[in-house]
Amino acid sequence: MPRSLSVRSLRTIAASVAALVLVLLAIPATPAFAQASGEVRVKIVKAGLLVGGGAGSGVLTYRGRNYPFNVAGLSFGITAGASVGRFEGRASGIREVSDFAGTYSSVGGGFALVGGVNGVQLRNEKGVTLTLQGPKAGLELAANIGQITIALK
Repeated sequence: MPRSLSVRSLRTIAASVAALVLVLLAIPATPAFAQASGEVRVKIVKAGLLVGGGAGSGVLTYRGRNYPFNVAGLSFGITAGASVGRFEGRASGIREVSDFAGTYSSVGGGFALVGGVNGVQLRNEKGVTLTLQGPKAGLELAANIGQITIALK
């Protein structure tokens, strides 16, 4: 009879462990480890002829808090003119606020003659993706490859 008790005990332990694993799998990841997205607003002033340069500032709204940042960048390709753009969009793939800062790469283009529309998708080395769009004003024709660097203030 002692042997049947040990088999019964092993079955009880195995069932308890299985139930515990199921409970742990059902618990959502804590916010510290989960990826989240934030809202981004940025203003960029850009000018160039063949090689373009730009600078600006913006705000990342992430988990209910605002994080101001500076942006600077270069573009290479067909660039002619100057423009001011105000972009809004989303930053996805953020695990920590510090993931947002970094160097982003893009391939994009746009056109502005007094007023125009621009859209861009950027990705940094930490896997954060920015999808931005918005109006820009000025006189510019651009079809280029660019990099921007974002630094939190």
